[in-house]
Amino acid sequence: MAKKTSSRVTLSDVAALAGVGSATVDRVINDRGNVSDDVRKRVLDAARTLGLKRILPSSHHSIVRLNVILARPELPLIRRMGFEFRRLAQRMNHSLAIHRTVLEDEEPATIVAALDLSGYDAAIVYAQDHPLIRAAIADLARQGRPVVTMISDLPGSARLAYAGTDHYKAGRSAGYFLDLMARPGSIVVLCNHLGFQSHAERLYGLKDQLAETGKLVVAEVVEGGDDAVRSEVRLKEAFRRNPSTVAVYNIGAGNRGVVGAIKSDILPSRPLFIGHELTPFTHVSLREGTMTLTIDQSPELQAQFALEVLLNHFGFEGVTDLAPPYTSTVPIVLYGPQNLPDSVPG
Repeated sequence: MAKKTSSRVTLSDVAALAGVGSATVDRVINDRGNVSDDVRKRVLDAARTLGLKRILPSSHHSIVRLNVILARPELPLIRRMGFEFRRLAQRMNHSLAIHRTVLEDEEPATIVAALDLSGYDAAIVYAQDHPLIRAAIADLARQGRPVVTMISDLPGSARLAYAGTDHYKAGRSAGYFLDLMARPGSIVVLCNHLGFQSHAERLYGLKDQLAETGKLVVAEVVEGGDDAVRSEVRLKEAFRRNPSTVAVYNIGAGNRGVVGAIKSDILPSRPLFIGHELTPFTHVSLREGTMTLTIDQSPELQAQFALEVLLNHFGFEGVTDLAPPYTSTVPIVLYGPQNLPDSVPG
């Protein structure tokens, strides 16, 4: 049905789009009860779609229980995400109950088990792109339990929305600045592993940007599993194999490992170092000059967007202007030694 102008929309129009009678629409709009949650949601969705100029009820549903799945709490970004969700939970409508499920590992089976937990109406999750995880998200979608991916996306899956940055552009940004600042030579790239869409996209962006000039080449991609000790050991080995290394790009969370490898002074001169996330450690590393730039993915805005999508999906009124299809516009922020904030959460 074509969207009408607000002044012409009637309760009958809403009823037709929602597939119910006008009396049912009247009960929902005027909050008179005796209507199931499913019907109330259909009516309110139809009213919003048509642009009905009425103040819609704010208490049209029972409590929505949200499961925020955070794996590997030792990682700085995950700690920051936990902090942001705790902060936002204090400001949310009392009808949204936010639970945080903290996992010790990010293996697909572990993530799937967390997604399958009963008692939750929706989930927000950071996960690698894996068939088991896609199948679990599809199963939840069939049950009417939407999933929002954050940090790293699963494009083409049954997820409701993605809350995160454009990782390809982040990779291109890293390539642009390295190409601008480094002398000719090779780059060693560190990542968790390329099963994460975010890491793969950053690498594609870096390579595409570097290919435009040919000044720098990616000599090696090291998979460190976002583990500082493993990353440092493997980077030192890579430096020995590639003495012409002039820069390191860390796609993932192993920044401590990068700094340790750089300070071992295996290379003839210390390389430039671009990584991700503004954390207390990268704050210090930028100040002391070991790190050149860090690309932050605005975790506070990711958490906020994810919650706003679900608030809209479940029909909460007056809290967001979002409407499907949901497109994340979370920006990346580039930090160097000269524009650092005084302090960093975490």
